[in-house]
Amino acid sequence: MIPLILAGVLGIALLVGYVMVLVGIRREDKALSLRQHPDGASASLARKVTGCYARSGVQWT
Repeated sequence: MIPLILAGVLGIALLVGYVMVLVGIRREDKALSLRQHPDGASASLARKVTGCYARSGVQWT
């Protein structure tokens, strides 16, 4: 019974993380703001997961 509960909790945690990444990607796509710092936790998580994030000290020419 305990392994089933643990699997359910892990599944819900993964689902919540997946939804957060999807929301962050949608927000970043609409804002067209990849050159600025993210404005929320979901946007920050989406950038870290996908590897698209603004590095400090890099100047765009």
